[in-house]
Amino acid sequence: MARRRFFVEEVRGGRARIEGGAAHHLTRVLRVERGQQFEISDNETVYLAEIESARKDLVSFAVLEKLQAIEPSVHVSVYAALIRFERFELLIEKATEMGVEAIVPVEAERSEKGLERAAVKRLERWRRIAREASEQSRRTRLPEIGKPVAFDEALRAGSGLRLALDELSDGAVPLLRALPDEKKAAEEVALLIGPEGGWTEGERARFTEAGWTRVSLGPEILKTETAAIATLAVLKAAWDAAAENRSEVK
Repeated sequence: MARRRFFVEEVRGGRARIEGGAAHHLTRVLRVERGQQFEISDNETVYLAEIESARKDLVSFAVLEKLQAIEPSVHVSVYAALIRFERFELLIEKATEMGVEAIVPVEAERSEKGLERAAVKRLERWRRIAREASEQSRRTRLPEIGKPVAFDEALRAGSGLRLALDELSDGAVPLLRALPDEKKAAEEVALLIGPEGGWTEGERARFTEAGWTRVSLGPEILKTETAAIATLAVLKAAWDAAAENRSEVK
């Protein structure tokens, strides 16, 4: 069984600590004890560490050795239209588990008015959700949870292969057909996902003009968070398979 992994602020002098509410969760919920071994990450490197002490609001670790980190086969940044927060939080959790590099909330024309202002107050909660999902899925690094941006700002921010998820209609390419034949290691992919009700014609024109490729998962109409999870699973599987093929060739 894989060891639990936790994130720490830093590793200094072969030691690290977790404080506050996170420490309380470890001691009161997970009931960690001195001498137990876990993996810790300082958001760059993963270590095997042993608990030196476990008090209510402080858990301290002694590093035993550095571990090999597994790097993602593809680097995906998600630009997701703001939707109701309970559903957006599900998107954050699952996208984090799927290994995305960044999640940026986007104010689309059909996003409910006022969500962008309320979202700023939710950032700390969203980053906590991403941290917990990162520990559960044993990531090396935490994803960046960005501040809400306007639609046109998101169009300028995307880099690498830029895919705008849309309904199946004229001009939308099936997702698999839009992926490159040669999937390079650590390739950059930006994924733009629309709100309830989909994109407006004006938004479609703007992201097409900005060089984004319209892609579709098929004729079904999916909720925003469902579409995000399904698309990320396809991207991860495609690049993981390419990485395995490269390894076999070597």
